[in-house]
Amino acid sequence: MIFTDTHTHLYSSQFQEDRKEMMQRSIDAGVSRLFVPSIDSSYTQKMYDLESQFSENVFLMMGLHPTYVKENYLEELAHVETELAKRKFYAVGEIGMDLFWDKSFLKEQQNAFQHQIKLAKKYQLGINIHCRDAFDETFEVLESEKATDLFGIFHCFTGDSEQAQRAISLGMKLGIGGVATFKNGKIDQFLNEIDLQHIVLETDSPYLAPLPYRGKRNESSYITLVAQKLSEIYNLPIEEIARITTENSISVFGI
Repeated sequence: MIFTDTHTHLYSSQFQEDRKEMMQRSIDAGVSRLFVPSIDSSYTQKMYDLESQFSENVFLMMGLHPTYVKENYLEELAHVETELAKRKFYAVGEIGMDLFWDKSFLKEQQNAFQHQIKLAKKYQLGINIHCRDAFDETFEVLESEKATDLFGIFHCFTGDSEQAQRAISLGMKLGIGGVATFKNGKIDQFLNEIDLQHIVLETDSPYLAPLPYRGKRNESSYITLVAQKLSEIYNLPIEEIARITTENSISVFGI
């Protein structure tokens, strides 16, 4: 079985002490494809170092995370453009809207999101969307950019069934992680209404660890616990969950 973690923050300081061991656990569990989102320019070199160290398993995205959209966001967007022009990435991300922590940069977040979608189209890449407390605002930007060359992943999807269908209609796969295993996660209640062809797996590690590790550090090997939950929801062997979700990830990342 080959599993794909479509969203993991491997550069996190929470992995500082045992990153090699954590990676080996992931590979041993069959999680051999790990896609790493960008946050801002301060993480770029850390990402490149990771890619160099784990070149067969780690694949990078480039983008500006919405909670890092501040007064200097135009400089940060210029960095994103420079890096995209310089070398190969597998998606533009993570990008999007976040109104949970701070609403004061709403306009700048919208501008940054739309600008980065246009960059993704320019380089024929998918996008990796971060959305927190901002479904309406996120969909507004996506609708304005709706096109056959708009595609990607709605990372850490926590919306309802209607929002799921809307995201799919806009060319997005749904990134499903530990929340699907939570008793109050809610998405497990309607996932069986969503065709598995629209689903990819993710951890968002070190955050959002699935049961029975909820509240502890997450890591990519725990993808298998998410897959087991989907196996129950879809009444399919875990091998099929691995195969289909990895195929779905290939359709987004091209590798």
